[in-house]
Amino acid sequence: MELENKPATSNFIKNIVSEDLASNKVSEVVTRFPPEPNGYLHIGHAKSICLNFELADEFNGRTNLRFDDTNPAKEETEYVEAIQKDVQWLGFEWDKLCFASSYFEEMYGRAVILIKKGLAYVCDLNAEQIREMRGTLTRPGSNSPYRDRTVEENLDLFARMRAGEFKDGQKVLRAKIDMASPNINLRDPVLYRIAHAHHHRTGNEWCIYPMYDYAHPLGDAIEGISHSVCTLEFEDHRPLYDWVIEQCEMEAKPRQYEFARLNITNTVMSKRLLKRLVDEKIVDGWDDPRMPTVSGLRRKGYTPEAIRNFCREIGVARAYSTVDERFLEHFIREDLKLKALRTMAVVRPLKVVITNYPEGQTEQLEAENNSENEAMGSRMIPFSREIYIEQDDFMEDPPKKYFRLFPGNEVRLKHAYFIVCQEVVKDEQGNVIELRCTYDPETKSGSGFTGRKVKGTIHWVDASQAVPAEFRMFEPLITDEANEDGKEFLDCINPNSLEVLQGYVEPDMKKSQGQDKFQFFRHGYFNVDPQLTGAEKLVFNRIVSLKSSFDPKAGK
Repeated sequence: MELENKPATSNFIKNIVSEDLASNKVSEVVTRFPPEPNGYLHIGHAKSICLNFELADEFNGRTNLRFDDTNPAKEETEYVEAIQKDVQWLGFEWDKLCFASSYFEEMYGRAVILIKKGLAYVCDLNAEQIREMRGTLTRPGSNSPYRDRTVEENLDLFARMRAGEFKDGQKVLRAKIDMASPNINLRDPVLYRIAHAHHHRTGNEWCIYPMYDYAHPLGDAIEGISHSVCTLEFEDHRPLYDWVIEQCEMEAKPRQYEFARLNITNTVMSKRLLKRLVDEKIVDGWDDPRMPTVSGLRRKGYTPEAIRNFCREIGVARAYSTVDERFLEHFIREDLKLKALRTMAVVRPLKVVITNYPEGQTEQLEAENNSENEAMGSRMIPFSREIYIEQDDFMEDPPKKYFRLFPGNEVRLKHAYFIVCQEVVKDEQGNVIELRCTYDPETKSGSGFTGRKVKGTIHWVDASQAVPAEFRMFEPLITDEANEDGKEFLDCINPNSLEVLQGYVEPDMKKSQGQDKFQFFRHGYFNVDPQLTGAEKLVFNRIVSLKSSFDPKAGK
Protein backbone atom coordinates (compact mmCIF):
# COMPACT_ATOMS: atom_id res chain seq x y z
CA MET A 1 0.00 0.00 0.00
CA GLU A 2 1.47 3.32 -1.06
CA LEU A 3 1.34 6.52 0.89
CA GLU A 4 -0.98 8.98 -0.76
CA ASN A 5 1.22 11.94 -1.76
CA LYS A 6 -1.58 14.39 -2.30
CA PRO A 7 -5.08 13.53 -1.05
CA ALA A 8 -7.63 13.70 -3.83
CA THR A 9 -11.01 15.39 -3.64
CA SER A 10 -12.75 13.20 -6.20
CA ASN A 11 -16.01 11.40 -5.46
CA PHE A 12 -16.92 8.87 -8.14
CA ILE A 13 -20.04 7.80 -6.23
CA LYS A 14 -21.45 11.31 -6.53
CA ASN A 15 -21.02 11.03 -10.29
CA ILE A 16 -22.96 7.74 -10.26
CA VAL A 17 -25.79 9.31 -8.27
CA SER A 18 -25.97 12.25 -10.68
CA GLU A 19 -26.22 9.89 -13.65
CA ASP A 20 -28.86 7.74 -11.93
CA LEU A 21 -31.05 10.77 -11.26
CA ALA A 22 -30.56 12.17 -14.76
CA SER A 23 -31.54 8.86 -16.37
CA ASN A 24 -34.49 8.38 -13.97
CA LYS A 25 -32.92 5.15 -12.73
CA VAL A 26 -33.83 6.43 -9.27
CA SER A 27 -36.32 9.11 -8.29
CA GLU A 28 -34.89 9.82 -4.84
CA VAL A 29 -31.51 9.34 -3.20
CA VAL A 30 -31.79 7.28 -0.01
CA THR A 31 -28.60 6.21 1.76
CA ARG A 32 -27.85 4.60 5.10
CA PHE A 33 -25.05 4.32 7.62
CA PRO A 34 -25.23 0.73 8.96
CA PRO A 35 -22.80 0.16 11.88
CA GLU A 36 -22.76 -2.97 13.98
CA PRO A 37 -23.12 -1.96 17.67
CA ASN A 38 -20.11 -4.00 18.80
CA GLY A 39 -17.76 -1.10 19.54
CA TYR A 40 -17.28 2.63 19.22
CA LEU A 41 -16.94 4.41 15.89
CA HIS A 42 -13.49 5.46 14.65
CA ILE A 43 -12.23 7.99 12.11
CA GLY A 44 -12.77 5.49 9.28
CA HIS A 45 -16.46 5.36 10.15
CA ALA A 46 -16.50 9.17 10.12
CA LYS A 47 -15.55 9.05 6.44
CA SER A 48 -18.48 6.73 5.72
CA ILE A 49 -20.85 8.86 7.80
CA CYS A 50 -19.85 12.03 5.93
CA LEU A 51 -20.11 10.27 2.58
CA ASN A 52 -23.60 8.85 3.14
CA PHE A 53 -25.17 11.87 4.84
CA GLU A 54 -23.62 14.52 2.62
CA LEU A 55 -24.39 12.54 -0.54
CA ALA A 56 -28.08 12.44 0.34
CA ASP A 57 -28.08 16.10 1.48
CA GLU A 58 -26.54 17.28 -1.80
CA PHE A 59 -29.32 15.63 -3.80
CA ASN A 60 -32.16 16.48 -1.38
CA GLY A 61 -32.41 12.88 -0.30
CA ARG A 62 -32.59 11.00 3.00
CA THR A 63 -30.21 8.98 5.17
CA ASN A 64 -31.12 6.31 7.71
CA LEU A 65 -29.04 5.25 10.68
CA ARG A 66 -29.47 1.48 10.78
CA PHE A 67 -27.88 -0.76 13.37
CA ASP A 68 -26.79 -4.13 12.04
CA ASP A 69 -27.65 -5.88 15.30
CA THR A 70 -27.66 -9.51 14.17
CA ASN A 71 -24.92 -10.83 16.47
CA PRO A 72 -26.22 -10.61 20.06
CA ALA A 73 -23.07 -12.06 21.63
CA LYS A 74 -21.01 -8.97 20.74
CA GLU A 75 -23.54 -6.14 20.75
CA GLU A 76 -24.54 -3.81 23.57
CA THR A 77 -26.91 -0.91 24.19
CA GLU A 78 -23.88 1.14 25.28
CA TYR A 79 -22.53 0.98 21.75
CA VAL A 80 -25.91 1.89 20.23
CA GLU A 81 -26.08 5.03 22.36
CA ALA A 82 -22.44 5.97 21.73
CA ILE A 83 -22.86 5.65 17.96
CA GLN A 84 -25.94 7.88 17.95
CA LYS A 85 -24.05 10.48 19.98
CA ASP A 86 -21.09 10.39 17.58
CA VAL A 87 -23.23 10.80 14.46
CA GLN A 88 -25.05 13.78 15.97
CA TRP A 89 -21.82 15.34 17.23
CA LEU A 90 -20.40 15.16 13.71
CA GLY A 91 -23.34 17.34 12.68
CA PHE A 92 -25.74 14.90 11.04
CA GLU A 93 -29.38 13.96 11.66
CA TRP A 94 -30.82 10.73 10.32
CA ASP A 95 -34.21 10.48 8.66
CA LYS A 96 -35.08 7.20 10.37
CA LEU A 97 -33.45 5.31 13.23
CA CYS A 98 -33.59 1.65 12.18
CA PHE A 99 -32.48 -1.73 13.49
CA ALA A 100 -31.97 -4.94 11.55
CA SER A 101 -33.66 -6.66 14.50
CA SER A 102 -36.88 -4.83 13.63
CA TYR A 103 -36.96 -6.88 10.43
CA PHE A 104 -36.31 -10.31 11.94
CA GLU A 105 -39.85 -11.54 11.26
CA GLU A 106 -39.79 -10.43 7.64
CA MET A 107 -36.30 -11.86 7.14
CA TYR A 108 -37.52 -15.18 8.50
CA GLY A 109 -40.46 -15.09 6.11
CA ARG A 110 -38.18 -14.38 3.16
CA ALA A 111 -36.02 -17.36 4.16
CA VAL A 112 -39.15 -19.50 4.05
CA ILE A 113 -39.71 -18.25 0.49
CA LEU A 114 -36.21 -19.40 -0.44
CA ILE A 115 -36.84 -22.84 1.07
CA LYS A 116 -40.12 -23.20 -0.81
CA LYS A 117 -38.34 -22.28 -4.05
CA GLY A 118 -35.74 -24.96 -3.38
CA LEU A 119 -33.05 -22.30 -2.88
CA ALA A 120 -32.25 -22.89 0.79
CA TYR A 121 -31.74 -25.93 2.99
CA VAL A 122 -30.98 -26.85 6.58
CA CYS A 123 -27.46 -28.24 6.94
CA ASP A 124 -26.09 -30.27 9.87
CA LEU A 125 -22.40 -29.71 9.08
CA ASN A 126 -20.44 -27.73 11.65
CA ALA A 127 -18.51 -24.57 10.82
CA GLU A 128 -15.21 -26.37 10.25
CA GLN A 129 -16.78 -28.96 7.95
CA ILE A 130 -18.51 -26.26 5.92
CA ARG A 131 -15.22 -24.44 5.58
CA GLU A 132 -13.38 -27.57 4.42
CA MET A 133 -16.05 -28.47 1.85
CA ARG A 134 -16.24 -24.93 0.45
CA GLY A 135 -13.10 -25.48 -1.61
CA THR A 136 -10.49 -22.91 -2.58
CA LEU A 137 -9.92 -20.35 -5.30
CA THR A 138 -8.49 -23.13 -7.49
CA ARG A 139 -10.64 -26.05 -6.31
CA PRO A 140 -14.46 -26.17 -6.42
CA GLY A 141 -16.43 -26.98 -3.30
CA SER A 142 -18.29 -30.16 -2.47
CA ASN A 143 -22.02 -30.47 -1.96
CA SER A 144 -23.26 -30.93 1.58
CA PRO A 145 -24.79 -34.37 2.22
CA TYR A 146 -27.87 -32.46 3.43
CA ARG A 147 -28.23 -30.37 0.27
CA ASP A 148 -30.99 -32.50 -1.22
CA ARG A 149 -33.37 -32.49 1.70
CA THR A 150 -36.97 -32.01 0.61
CA VAL A 151 -38.73 -28.70 0.87
CA GLU A 152 -41.04 -30.15 3.50
CA GLU A 153 -38.15 -31.43 5.61
CA ASN A 154 -36.33 -28.09 5.38
CA LEU A 155 -39.44 -26.14 6.36
CA ASP A 156 -39.93 -28.39 9.38
CA LEU A 157 -36.31 -28.21 10.49
CA PHE A 158 -36.13 -24.44 10.03
CA ALA A 159 -39.29 -23.97 12.13
CA ARG A 160 -37.79 -26.21 14.82
CA MET A 161 -34.56 -24.18 14.70
CA ARG A 162 -36.62 -21.10 15.47
CA ALA A 163 -38.49 -22.93 18.22
CA GLY A 164 -35.18 -23.59 20.00
CA GLU A 165 -35.05 -27.37 19.64
CA PHE A 166 -31.39 -27.44 18.62
CA LYS A 167 -28.15 -26.35 20.25
CA ASP A 168 -25.78 -23.65 18.99
CA GLY A 169 -23.92 -24.88 15.92
CA GLN A 170 -26.07 -27.98 15.52
CA LYS A 171 -27.74 -26.73 12.36
CA VAL A 172 -27.62 -23.78 9.95
CA LEU A 173 -29.72 -22.61 7.04
CA ARG A 174 -27.72 -22.31 3.82
CA ALA A 175 -28.54 -20.86 0.43
CA LYS A 176 -28.47 -23.35 -2.43
CA ILE A 177 -26.54 -21.60 -5.19
CA ASP A 178 -23.43 -23.15 -6.75
CA MET A 179 -20.64 -25.02 -4.97
CA ALA A 180 -18.47 -24.72 -8.10
CA SER A 181 -18.85 -20.95 -8.45
CA PRO A 182 -15.56 -19.07 -8.96
CA ASN A 183 -16.90 -16.65 -6.34
CA ILE A 184 -16.55 -18.48 -3.02
CA ASN A 185 -19.25 -16.26 -1.50
CA LEU A 186 -21.79 -18.03 -3.74
CA ARG A 187 -20.86 -21.53 -2.59
CA ASP A 188 -23.97 -22.17 -0.52
CA PRO A 189 -23.38 -19.41 2.06
CA VAL A 190 -24.89 -19.67 5.54
CA LEU A 191 -28.01 -17.53 5.91
CA TYR A 192 -29.00 -18.34 9.52
CA ARG A 193 -27.18 -19.76 12.53
CA ILE A 194 -28.41 -20.79 15.97
CA ALA A 195 -27.36 -18.56 18.89
CA HIS A 196 -29.03 -18.94 22.27
CA ALA A 197 -27.97 -15.47 23.43
CA HIS A 198 -29.80 -12.51 24.91
CA HIS A 199 -30.33 -9.75 22.34
CA HIS A 200 -30.13 -6.12 23.47
CA ARG A 201 -33.51 -5.32 21.82
CA THR A 202 -35.43 -8.56 21.28
CA GLY A 203 -34.34 -10.27 24.48
CA ASN A 204 -34.82 -14.05 24.21
CA GLU A 205 -37.50 -13.90 21.52
CA TRP A 206 -35.14 -15.30 18.89
CA CYS A 207 -32.52 -18.04 19.02
CA ILE A 208 -31.70 -17.97 15.30
CA TYR A 209 -30.07 -14.92 13.72
CA PRO A 210 -29.50 -13.93 10.08
CA MET A 211 -25.96 -13.59 8.77
CA TYR A 212 -24.74 -10.19 7.58
CA ASP A 213 -24.73 -11.13 3.87
CA TYR A 214 -28.39 -12.06 4.13
CA ALA A 215 -29.64 -9.39 6.53
CA HIS A 216 -27.86 -6.43 4.95
CA PRO A 217 -29.40 -6.54 1.43
CA LEU A 218 -32.84 -7.25 2.90
CA GLY A 219 -32.51 -4.27 5.25
CA ASP A 220 -31.55 -2.05 2.32
CA ALA A 221 -34.50 -3.29 0.27
CA ILE A 222 -37.02 -2.94 3.12
CA GLU A 223 -35.93 0.68 3.69
CA GLY A 224 -35.88 1.53 -0.02
CA ILE A 225 -32.19 2.41 -0.06
CA SER A 226 -31.17 3.62 -3.51
CA HIS A 227 -27.38 3.54 -3.15
CA SER A 228 -25.85 1.07 -0.70
CA VAL A 229 -22.33 2.38 -0.18
CA CYS A 230 -19.74 0.13 1.48
CA THR A 231 -16.00 -0.48 1.50
CA LEU A 232 -14.08 -2.49 -1.07
CA GLU A 233 -13.81 -5.67 0.98
CA PHE A 234 -17.49 -6.24 0.17
CA GLU A 235 -17.01 -6.05 -3.60
CA ASP A 236 -16.89 -9.84 -3.92
CA HIS A 237 -20.07 -10.05 -1.86
CA ARG A 238 -22.05 -7.94 -4.34
CA PRO A 239 -23.27 -10.95 -6.45
CA LEU A 240 -24.69 -12.51 -3.26
CA TYR A 241 -26.23 -9.14 -2.30
CA ASP A 242 -28.03 -9.06 -5.66
CA TRP A 243 -29.00 -12.75 -5.42
CA VAL A 244 -30.66 -12.29 -2.03
CA ILE A 245 -32.68 -9.29 -3.18
CA GLU A 246 -33.79 -11.02 -6.38
CA GLN A 247 -34.55 -14.47 -4.99
CA CYS A 248 -36.27 -13.16 -1.87
CA GLU A 249 -38.59 -11.28 -4.25
CA MET A 250 -37.98 -7.83 -2.76
CA GLU A 251 -39.87 -5.01 -4.40
CA ALA A 252 -37.10 -2.41 -4.05
CA LYS A 253 -33.83 -3.13 -5.87
CA PRO A 254 -30.99 -1.21 -4.19
CA ARG A 255 -27.55 -1.24 -5.76
CA GLN A 256 -24.26 -1.69 -3.92
CA TYR A 257 -21.25 0.53 -4.61
CA GLU A 258 -17.81 0.11 -3.07
CA PHE A 259 -15.11 2.64 -2.15
CA ALA A 260 -11.66 2.35 -0.58
CA ARG A 261 -11.65 2.44 3.20
CA LEU A 262 -9.70 5.12 5.03
CA ASN A 263 -6.17 4.24 6.12
CA ILE A 264 -4.06 6.66 8.18
CA THR A 265 -0.40 6.26 9.11
CA ASN A 266 0.30 5.05 12.66
CA THR A 267 -3.41 4.36 13.17
CA VAL A 268 -5.34 1.13 13.67
CA MET A 269 -8.65 0.93 11.80
CA SER A 270 -10.12 -2.20 13.36
CA LYS A 271 -12.80 -2.29 16.04
CA ARG A 272 -11.54 -5.73 17.02
CA LEU A 273 -8.04 -4.42 17.76
CA LEU A 274 -9.32 -1.21 19.33
CA LYS A 275 -11.51 -3.28 21.64
CA ARG A 276 -8.43 -5.28 22.58
CA LEU A 277 -6.66 -2.08 23.60
CA VAL A 278 -9.61 -1.27 25.86
CA ASP A 279 -10.07 -4.78 27.28
CA GLU A 280 -6.36 -5.18 28.06
CA LYS A 281 -6.28 -1.68 29.60
CA ILE A 282 -3.54 -0.46 27.30
CA VAL A 283 -5.69 2.67 27.03
CA ASP A 284 -8.17 4.22 29.48
CA GLY A 285 -11.31 3.36 27.55
CA TRP A 286 -12.82 3.90 24.11
CA ASP A 287 -12.59 7.68 24.55
CA ASP A 288 -8.91 7.74 25.50
CA PRO A 289 -7.48 10.73 23.55
CA ARG A 290 -4.87 8.43 22.00
CA MET A 291 -7.59 6.36 20.34
CA PRO A 292 -8.72 7.07 16.75
CA THR A 293 -12.33 6.72 17.86
CA VAL A 294 -14.70 9.62 17.29
CA SER A 295 -15.18 9.84 21.06
CA GLY A 296 -11.41 9.79 21.59
CA LEU A 297 -10.87 12.55 19.04
CA ARG A 298 -13.68 14.57 20.63
CA ARG A 299 -12.16 14.23 24.10
CA LYS A 300 -8.73 15.11 22.74
CA GLY A 301 -10.20 18.31 21.35
CA TYR A 302 -10.95 17.74 17.67
CA THR A 303 -13.95 19.59 16.31
CA PRO A 304 -16.62 18.11 14.04
CA GLU A 305 -15.82 20.80 11.47
CA ALA A 306 -12.19 19.67 11.28
CA ILE A 307 -13.15 16.02 10.84
CA ARG A 308 -15.77 16.81 8.18
CA ASN A 309 -13.33 19.00 6.26
CA PHE A 310 -10.71 16.26 6.41
CA CYS A 311 -13.15 13.64 5.13
CA ARG A 312 -14.24 15.88 2.25
CA GLU A 313 -10.69 16.71 1.24
CA ILE A 314 -9.40 13.13 1.10
CA GLY A 315 -12.15 12.34 -1.38
CA VAL A 316 -13.77 9.03 -2.33
CA ALA A 317 -11.93 6.64 -4.62
CA ARG A 318 -11.68 2.94 -5.40
CA ALA A 319 -7.89 2.72 -5.13
CA TYR A 320 -6.36 1.92 -1.73
CA SER A 321 -4.05 4.56 -0.28
CA THR A 322 -2.82 5.72 3.11
CA VAL A 323 -3.24 9.28 4.32
CA ASP A 324 -0.53 10.87 6.45
CA GLU A 325 -1.85 11.47 9.98
CA ARG A 326 -0.45 15.00 9.78
CA PHE A 327 -3.05 15.79 7.14
CA LEU A 328 -5.81 15.30 9.74
CA GLU A 329 -3.84 17.47 12.17
CA HIS A 330 -3.68 20.21 9.53
CA PHE A 331 -7.47 20.57 9.57
CA ILE A 332 -7.76 21.02 13.33
CA ARG A 333 -5.11 23.74 13.21
CA GLU A 334 -6.99 25.44 10.39
CA ASP A 335 -10.26 25.24 12.30
CA LEU A 336 -8.92 26.52 15.62
CA LYS A 337 -6.48 29.21 14.54
CA LEU A 338 -9.18 31.90 14.46
CA LYS A 339 -11.36 30.41 17.22
CA ALA A 340 -9.05 29.51 20.08
CA LEU A 341 -8.07 31.95 22.82
CA ARG A 342 -4.31 32.46 22.67
CA THR A 343 -2.99 32.39 26.19
CA MET A 344 0.08 31.42 28.21
CA ALA A 345 0.75 28.18 30.05
CA VAL A 346 3.93 26.87 31.64
CA VAL A 347 4.11 23.07 31.49
CA ARG A 348 7.59 22.60 33.06
CA PRO A 349 7.82 25.54 35.48
CA LEU A 350 10.99 27.31 36.57
CA LYS A 351 10.58 30.10 39.11
CA VAL A 352 11.92 33.58 38.32
CA VAL A 353 12.27 36.32 40.95
CA ILE A 354 12.53 39.85 39.52
CA THR A 355 14.63 41.36 42.25
CA ASN A 356 14.17 45.05 41.37
CA TYR A 357 10.38 44.82 40.98
CA PRO A 358 8.55 46.30 44.02
CA GLU A 359 7.59 43.69 46.60
CA GLY A 360 3.84 43.32 47.14
CA GLN A 361 2.99 45.09 43.87
CA THR A 362 0.84 43.55 41.12
CA GLU A 363 -0.10 45.27 37.89
CA GLN A 364 -2.50 44.28 35.15
CA LEU A 365 -1.18 43.99 31.61
CA GLU A 366 -3.29 43.92 28.47
CA ALA A 367 -2.98 40.90 26.19
CA GLU A 368 -4.74 40.28 22.89
CA ASN A 369 -6.86 37.14 22.80
CA ASN A 370 -6.02 36.23 19.23
CA SER A 371 -3.63 38.25 17.09
CA GLU A 372 -5.27 36.94 13.90
CA ASN A 373 -8.84 37.69 15.03
CA GLU A 374 -9.32 41.17 16.46
CA ALA A 375 -12.98 40.43 17.16
CA MET A 376 -11.90 38.23 20.07
CA GLY A 377 -10.70 41.34 21.92
CA SER A 378 -8.21 41.35 24.78
CA ARG A 379 -7.85 40.38 28.42
CA MET A 380 -5.92 41.60 31.46
CA ILE A 381 -3.26 39.40 33.04
CA PRO A 382 -1.46 39.98 36.37
CA PHE A 383 2.28 40.61 36.66
CA SER A 384 4.30 40.75 39.86
CA ARG A 385 7.74 40.13 41.34
CA GLU A 386 7.64 36.31 40.96
CA ILE A 387 6.72 34.47 37.78
CA TYR A 388 7.10 31.03 36.22
CA ILE A 389 8.81 30.44 32.88
CA GLU A 390 9.53 27.23 30.99
CA GLN A 391 12.58 25.22 32.00
CA ASP A 392 13.35 24.92 28.29
CA ASP A 393 13.61 28.70 28.03
CA PHE A 394 16.76 28.81 30.15
CA MET A 395 20.23 27.37 29.57
CA GLU A 396 23.16 28.03 31.85
CA ASP A 397 25.72 27.31 29.12
CA PRO A 398 23.89 27.84 25.82
CA PRO A 399 25.11 27.08 22.30
CA LYS A 400 25.52 29.81 19.71
CA LYS A 401 22.32 31.34 18.34
CA TYR A 402 20.41 30.51 21.52
CA PHE A 403 18.26 33.60 22.03
CA ARG A 404 16.29 32.74 25.16
CA LEU A 405 17.33 33.29 28.75
CA PHE A 406 20.87 32.60 30.02
CA PRO A 407 23.13 34.40 32.49
CA GLY A 408 23.65 37.99 31.37
CA ASN A 409 21.24 37.76 28.44
CA GLU A 410 18.18 39.96 27.99
CA VAL A 411 14.84 38.68 26.66
CA ARG A 412 11.30 40.02 26.41
CA LEU A 413 8.52 38.57 28.52
CA LYS A 414 5.47 38.26 26.27
CA HIS A 415 3.05 41.20 26.92
CA ALA A 416 5.39 42.50 29.68
CA TYR A 417 9.00 43.73 30.05
CA PHE A 418 12.62 43.00 29.19
CA ILE A 419 14.43 40.99 31.86
CA VAL A 420 18.08 40.02 32.35
CA CYS A 421 19.23 36.89 34.19
CA GLN A 422 21.58 37.91 37.01
CA GLU A 423 21.84 34.82 39.24
CA VAL A 424 21.16 31.09 39.09
CA VAL A 425 19.99 29.22 42.21
CA LYS A 426 20.55 25.46 42.41
CA ASP A 427 19.63 22.68 44.83
CA GLU A 428 22.08 20.27 46.47
CA GLN A 429 22.05 18.03 43.41
CA GLY A 430 22.99 20.91 41.13
CA ASN A 431 19.58 21.32 39.54
CA VAL A 432 18.49 24.83 38.62
CA ILE A 433 15.49 25.68 40.81
CA GLU A 434 15.27 29.47 40.57
CA LEU A 435 16.50 32.41 38.52
CA ARG A 436 17.01 35.90 39.82
CA CYS A 437 16.57 38.59 37.23
CA THR A 438 16.13 42.31 36.88
CA TYR A 439 13.66 44.14 34.65
CA ASP A 440 13.68 47.43 32.80
CA PRO A 441 10.45 49.35 33.62
CA GLU A 442 10.89 51.45 30.45
CA THR A 443 10.38 48.43 28.20
CA LYS A 444 6.74 47.70 28.97
CA SER A 445 4.97 46.05 26.04
CA GLY A 446 2.87 48.56 24.11
CA SER A 447 4.75 51.57 25.52
CA GLY A 448 6.46 52.31 22.23
CA PHE A 449 9.94 51.68 23.66
CA THR A 450 12.54 51.60 20.85
CA GLY A 451 15.78 52.03 22.78
CA ARG A 452 17.09 48.56 21.98
CA LYS A 453 15.92 45.23 20.62
CA VAL A 454 16.12 41.69 21.89
CA LYS A 455 16.05 38.51 19.81
CA GLY A 456 14.16 36.30 22.23
CA THR A 457 10.60 36.44 23.55
CA ILE A 458 9.42 33.94 26.16
CA HIS A 459 6.07 33.31 27.82
CA TRP A 460 5.36 33.22 31.53
CA VAL A 461 2.66 33.02 34.19
CA ASP A 462 2.40 35.20 37.31
CA ALA A 463 3.36 33.00 40.28
CA SER A 464 1.10 34.69 42.86
CA GLN A 465 -2.11 33.99 40.92
CA ALA A 466 -1.14 31.08 38.66
CA VAL A 467 -3.61 28.19 38.49
CA PRO A 468 -2.12 24.69 38.82
CA ALA A 469 -2.93 22.49 35.86
CA GLU A 470 -2.12 19.08 34.45
CA PHE A 471 -1.02 18.77 30.84
CA ARG A 472 -1.36 15.51 28.95
CA MET A 473 0.98 15.37 25.96
CA PHE A 474 0.38 12.68 23.35
CA GLU A 475 2.43 10.88 20.76
CA PRO A 476 1.06 8.28 18.30
CA LEU A 477 -0.17 5.16 20.08
CA ILE A 478 1.16 3.01 17.24
CA THR A 479 4.84 3.45 16.47
CA ASP A 480 4.76 1.85 13.03
CA GLU A 481 2.39 0.42 10.47
CA ALA A 482 0.70 -2.49 12.25
CA ASN A 483 -1.27 -5.03 10.28
CA GLU A 484 -4.24 -6.75 11.83
CA ASP A 485 -2.25 -9.54 13.41
CA GLY A 486 -2.59 -9.54 17.18
CA LYS A 487 1.06 -10.21 18.09
CA GLU A 488 2.58 -7.75 15.65
CA PHE A 489 -0.05 -5.20 16.59
CA LEU A 490 0.92 -5.27 20.27
CA ASP A 491 4.58 -5.07 19.33
CA CYS A 492 3.84 -1.70 17.72
CA ILE A 493 2.39 -0.05 20.82
CA ASN A 494 4.30 3.10 21.72
CA PRO A 495 5.23 2.95 25.44
CA ASN A 496 5.75 6.74 25.43
CA SER A 497 2.39 7.69 23.90
CA LEU A 498 1.38 9.70 27.00
CA GLU A 499 3.39 12.17 29.08
CA VAL A 500 1.72 13.87 32.05
CA LEU A 501 3.16 17.22 33.19
CA GLN A 502 2.27 19.53 36.07
CA GLY A 503 2.41 23.27 35.49
CA TYR A 504 0.43 26.50 35.57
CA VAL A 505 -1.98 28.57 33.51
CA GLU A 506 -3.23 32.15 33.68
CA PRO A 507 -5.68 32.88 36.54
CA ASP A 508 -8.72 33.51 34.29
CA MET A 509 -8.47 29.95 33.02
CA LYS A 510 -9.66 28.64 36.37
CA LYS A 511 -13.18 29.12 35.00
CA SER A 512 -12.53 26.79 32.05
CA GLN A 513 -15.05 24.07 31.31
CA GLY A 514 -14.69 20.69 29.62
CA GLN A 515 -14.09 20.97 25.85
CA ASP A 516 -12.91 24.61 26.04
CA LYS A 517 -10.05 25.05 23.59
CA PHE A 518 -6.94 27.21 23.78
CA GLN A 519 -3.76 27.92 21.90
CA PHE A 520 -0.87 27.96 24.37
CA PHE A 521 2.08 29.97 23.13
CA ARG A 522 4.72 27.68 21.64
CA HIS A 523 3.08 24.51 22.99
CA GLY A 524 0.16 24.11 20.57
CA TYR A 525 -3.60 23.69 20.80
CA PHE A 526 -5.13 22.25 23.96
CA ASN A 527 -8.55 21.05 25.09
CA VAL A 528 -9.95 20.95 28.62
CA ASP A 529 -10.45 17.25 29.37
CA PRO A 530 -14.17 16.75 30.13
CA GLN A 531 -13.58 13.52 32.06
CA LEU A 532 -10.67 14.47 34.33
CA THR A 533 -11.36 18.15 34.97
CA GLY A 534 -13.28 19.00 38.14
CA ALA A 535 -13.67 21.70 40.75
CA GLU A 536 -10.23 21.00 42.20
CA LYS A 537 -8.38 19.87 39.10
CA LEU A 538 -7.80 21.39 35.68
CA VAL A 539 -6.56 18.99 33.00
CA PHE A 540 -5.59 19.89 29.44
CA ASN A 541 -5.12 17.51 26.53
CA ARG A 542 -2.80 18.64 23.78
CA ILE A 543 -4.74 18.35 20.54
CA VAL A 544 -1.86 19.10 18.24
CA SER A 545 1.44 20.97 18.23
CA LEU A 546 1.47 24.55 17.04
CA LYS A 547 3.29 23.97 13.78
CA SER A 548 4.22 21.12 11.48
CA SER A 549 6.65 20.66 8.63
CA PHE A 550 3.85 18.86 6.77
CA ASP A 551 2.75 20.52 3.52
CA PRO A 552 -0.98 19.80 3.01
CA LYS A 553 -0.78 20.75 -0.68
CA ALA A 554 2.01 18.33 -1.40
CA GLY A 555 0.75 15.75 1.08
CA LYS A 556 4.15 15.36 2.76
